[in-house]
Amino acid sequence: MTDKFQNKYRIESTRLQNWDYRWNAPYFITICTKDREHYFGKIQNNKMELSSTGVIADILWQEITNHSHNIELGEFVVMPNHVHGILILNDCTNDNDVDGRNVDERNVETGHALSLQSQQQSMPSSDNQTIGKNRFQNIGKNSVSSVIGSYKSAVTKHAHRLGYKFAWQTRFYDHIIRDNAEHHRIANYINNNPANWGKDKFR
Repeated sequence: MTDKFQNKYRIESTRLQNWDYRWNAPYFITICTKDREHYFGKIQNNKMELSSTGVIADILWQEITNHSHNIELGEFVVMPNHVHGILILNDCTNDNDVDGRNVDERNVETGHALSLQSQQQSMPSSDNQTIGKNRFQNIGKNSVSSVIGSYKSAVTKHAHRLGYKFAWQTRFYDHIIRDNAEHHRIANYINNNPANWGKDKFR
């Protein structure tokens, strides 16, 4: 289904409609280049060799914590036509109280992954119906979308300023990491991504 916002049709978001993407959690992020062009370099002997644009993408990801509050960075890799990273939001909503109700934070061993079920159950049912709609109209400071949007914009700006042809895919992929086991599995996937380039679905 499509809906209208400011008289323009848009595709309904595939993201969780009862989840606020400013909430504390680790998020697995994937951002692809436009048309999956190999702007960032190439794989040689199972290792990534960064182009000049790839170096920009790498450096500016590490700079995220200097421009956004309560953010930690997990594993990260630049691939020929995409980047994978774990973005950890900590206490981005200032406190753990939502609409006057305390959120039950059952953290996993890493201290980062917040229970998805507890966050959802702590919100009133009326809010569960409106979070997704409000998100589209007001991204919110230090949300996943605002952080990634700023990162994408910075990479594009610096690449163009230096005369490099570059463009991102419009959207990006995100996944809420639900527990320590999943966090470990995704971290291994990111670290081993260059060695597995031959069977990479983004290739």
